[in-house]
Amino acid sequence: MESNKNEITVAARLGIGFGIILAMMLALSVLSVFKVNAIDNSLQHISEVNNVKQRYAINFRGSVHDRAIALRDVTLVGDSEMAGVTALIDKLDADYQRSAKPLDALFSDAQVKVTPEEREWLNKIKQSETQTTPLIKKIIDARNGGDLEGARKIMLGQAKPAFVQWLANINGLIDQEEKLTSAESELARQGAHNFQSLALFAVAAAIAIGLVVAWRVTHYLLRALGAEPAEVKALANAVDRGELYHEVALRDQDRTSIMAVLLKMSRNLRSTVTEVHQASVAVTSISEQISEQNQHLSSRTEDQASSLEETASAMEELTSTVKQNADSARDANRLAQNASDIASKGGEIVGEVVQTMNLIDASSRKIEEIIGVIDGIAFQTNILALNAAVEAARAGEQGRGFAVVATEVRNLAQRSSTAAREVKTLIDDSVSKIHAGTELAEHAGSTMRDIVHSVKQVSDMVGAITLASNEQSEGIEEVNRAISQMDQVTQQNAALVENAAGEVEVLRQQAAQLNQTVSVFKLQRAGWDARPAPAAPAGAARLPAPEEA
Repeated sequence: MESNKNEITVAARLGIGFGIILAMMLALSVLSVFKVNAIDNSLQHISEVNNVKQRYAINFRGSVHDRAIALRDVTLVGDSEMAGVTALIDKLDADYQRSAKPLDALFSDAQVKVTPEEREWLNKIKQSETQTTPLIKKIIDARNGGDLEGARKIMLGQAKPAFVQWLANINGLIDQEEKLTSAESELARQGAHNFQSLALFAVAAAIAIGLVVAWRVTHYLLRALGAEPAEVKALANAVDRGELYHEVALRDQDRTSIMAVLLKMSRNLRSTVTEVHQASVAVTSISEQISEQNQHLSSRTEDQASSLEETASAMEELTSTVKQNADSARDANRLAQNASDIASKGGEIVGEVVQTMNLIDASSRKIEEIIGVIDGIAFQTNILALNAAVEAARAGEQGRGFAVVATEVRNLAQRSSTAAREVKTLIDDSVSKIHAGTELAEHAGSTMRDIVHSVKQVSDMVGAITLASNEQSEGIEEVNRAISQMDQVTQQNAALVENAAGEVEVLRQQAAQLNQTVSVFKLQRAGWDARPAPAAPAGAARLPAPEEA
C-alpha cells in the first residue's frame, strides 16, 4: 500500500504531542529537582554549618561568661570554697576547648564554605582567649598566694575589659552566623518563590500546549477518518457483511480520509463483484461450449490415433521389405565384389601367361637360331667329311681308316642335320602354336579386362543400390519414428483432451462456486432492480447503527 512519505503519521503526531507534554513535564521535574536540591543544600548548610558554628559560639559565650563570674567569685569566697571555684573554672575551660576543637576543624574543612568575616571573628576570639587565659591564672595564683587585693586589681583592671572584649568577639561571631543564616534562609525562600512562579507558568504552558496538541490531533484524526469513528466502523462492518450498496455523505473536497477511501473501496468492490459475477456466468457458458468441443476433438483424436496405428503397421511391413532388399543388395554387392576380385586375379594370371608365352616365343626363336647354327655346322661337317673321303680315296690303302672315320663323321653330320631339321620343324610348329597361344592369351586378357570392368560397374551399381536401399531404409525408419512420435503426440493430445475436459469441468464447478461466493455480496437493497447503484448523494442508503463493541 502506497502512502505519502512526507505526511506525518498518526503515531508520529500523537508521539510528538505527548512527547512535548512529557518533555515539559520532564523539564519541570528536572527544574523541580534542581530547585529542591538548591533549597535542600541551603537548608543543609544552615542546619549543618551555620547553626553548628553558632552553637559552638554560643558554647564559647556561656563558658566565657560563667568563667568571668567564677573568676569574680575567686576574689569574694573564702579559702574553704576556693577549691570548688577553681575546679569550676577548669571545667568551664574544658567545655570551651570541647567546642573549640570541632569549630577549628569546621573552619579548616575545605568543603565547608567560610566567609572572611567569620574567619576574622574567629581570629579575634582566639586573640581574646590568648590575652585573657594568662590573666585568669594570675588572679588564681594571687588569690592562692594570699594577695587578695592584687587579685582584685588584676580582676578589675585587666581581666574585666578582656572578658568584655572576649564576649563581644564571641557575640560578633554569633551575630555573623545569624546574619548568614538569615541570608541563606532568605535565598531559599526567594528560590522557592521563584520556583513556585516558574512551576505555575510551566504548568499553565503545559496545559495550553496540551490543549493545542489535543485540538490539533483531534482535528487531524477527524479529518483523517472523514467521519466519527462509529460511522467508519459501521461502514466497515457493512462491507464485512457484504452490503456494498451503502452510501455516505462526505465532507466537501474530502478525497483522502479513511471514510472516503473506505467508501471508494466499497464502490470499487461493488463494481468488481458485478464484473466477477458476469465473468463467472460467461466462464460457465464458455466452459460448457469447450466441454462439448473437447468431446468432438476427443472423438477425432481417437480416429486419428487408429489411422496412425494402421499406417505404422504398414510402414513396419515396408520397413521389413526394404531391409530385406538392402540385405540382398549387400549380398549381391559382396558377390560382385568377390567376382570382381576373381576376375582381376584372372586378368593378372592371363597377363602373366601372355608374358610367359612371349618369353617362350623368344626362347623358341633363339633355339631356332641355334638349330640353324647346328645345321650349318652339320653341313660344313658333311662337306669336310666328303672332302676327307675324297682325300682318303686318293690316298688309297693308307687312307682307308681315315675314310671310315670320314664316313662316320659324314653319317653323323647327316643325322645331326636331319635331327636339326626335325627339331627346327618341331620348333617352327611350336612357334606357330606359341604365336597362336599368345594371340589367344592376349585376347583372353582383353576379355578378362572387359569382364573386370563390367564386374566393377555391376559392383558399383549394386553398391549404389545398397546405398540407396540403406538410405531408403533409414528414411523409412525416420518415417516410422515420425509416425511413432505422431502416435505418441496423438495419445498425449487425447490425454490432454481428457485432462482439458476434466479441467473444464473443474472450471465450470469453480465458476459456479465463484458465482455462489459472489452472491454473498449484496449489490442492491432487497426489492431494487439489478442495475449497479451509482455514487449516491448524502442521505442515500444510510448506514445502519454501529454494532456494540
